[in-house]
Amino acid sequence: MRCRKLTFVTIIQQKMFRIERTDQSTSARAGVLHTAHGDIRTPVFMPVGTGGTVKGVLHRDLKNEINANIILGNTYHLYLRPGTDIISKAGGLHRFMSWDRAVLTDSGGYQVFSLAANRKLTEEGAIFRSHIDGSKHTFTPENVIDIQRSIGSDIMMVFDECAPFQCDHSYALKSMELTHRWLDRCADRLKITEPLYDHDQMLFPIVQGSVFPDLRRISAEKVASKEMPGNAIGGLSVGEPAEVMYSTIEVVNEILPADKPRYLMGVGTPANILECIARGIDMFDCVMPSRNGRNGMLFTRDGIVNIRNQRWASDFSPVDAGSASEVSRTYSRAYLRHLVISGEMLGAQIATIHNLSFYLSLVTEAREKILEGTFGTWKEEILKRISERA
Repeated sequence: MRCRKLTFVTIIQQKMFRIERTDQSTSARAGVLHTAHGDIRTPVFMPVGTGGTVKGVLHRDLKNEINANIILGNTYHLYLRPGTDIISKAGGLHRFMSWDRAVLTDSGGYQVFSLAANRKLTEEGAIFRSHIDGSKHTFTPENVIDIQRSIGSDIMMVFDECAPFQCDHSYALKSMELTHRWLDRCADRLKITEPLYDHDQMLFPIVQGSVFPDLRRISAEKVASKEMPGNAIGGLSVGEPAEVMYSTIEVVNEILPADKPRYLMGVGTPANILECIARGIDMFDCVMPSRNGRNGMLFTRDGIVNIRNQRWASDFSPVDAGSASEVSRTYSRAYLRHLVISGEMLGAQIATIHNLSFYLSLVTEAREKILEGTFGTWKEEILKRISERA
């Protein structure tokens, strides 16, 4: 009975992603990823909701203003607060946060390893101290899967080590090999556990190897061999030049299966996203639109706006008249500047909604252009506009 069930799941997984069209002048793809909480049309940008919330944004606005069908949560933060006991009692993260669309959870590897002085790395896993109260904890490939089972995310990520940029080849090799051993253990744990709630969960492995092409090829081969429903690329946008990031993606995407979604973790600027879509990436997340928005930086079709600048003090035109978001069309730049300068919470809310709406509309338009067969030309035209300082 168990073998029959696993075979059925494997068959279902093979049908979870469908490519509708590939651009002829680039490697851009338009597809649909099927999840238990709805279909995700790709390319897609996932707003970051680290602790079960996209900071300052009501779920109503995530759906209606931003049009998000999937958001990202973080295993490390949710594990520490509110804790898996609370989330489990609520019936999983979807019910806890009253969100009926898809959720992807990062495994927490990046957060654990960014603690540096407060963690110890072993073959077994990572021992770390909480940034909240200094308490001691251990993450292993096995319990990270268990935690994500308790969270109930639609897409789970394996536990990995994110090697720092400018590490040497020897360090990157050892880090990659450890990540691969942890991947095997995550996959084994997945096989002997079941979802805790009333929906299926997918597991994505992560390609590592720093900026070394030979290591990235090895890691991509390893990840592809696991035959998971999707694959991720980690360890980029950590300080390396953009062109190095792009060339690394090209190396990896020559190997990762074309019929599975490709998720580039933690990237990036609007220009980064368009360039990576052109290289065959389907899924993105980044804190930039929300974090930068709270600090007064707006992304628009006419360039990047620092709303704190004096030049906007008496500009009563909308934040972005051409935006799909009613919020962006309603409030003036002068008013938003006043709110941001004054430290009013509403300023951070408006800026965050605007930026996330821009990111989501950008990838939606990219998808439309791929389907039309005009993505390459459109990308070159819009890149010049969105990258300038307004």
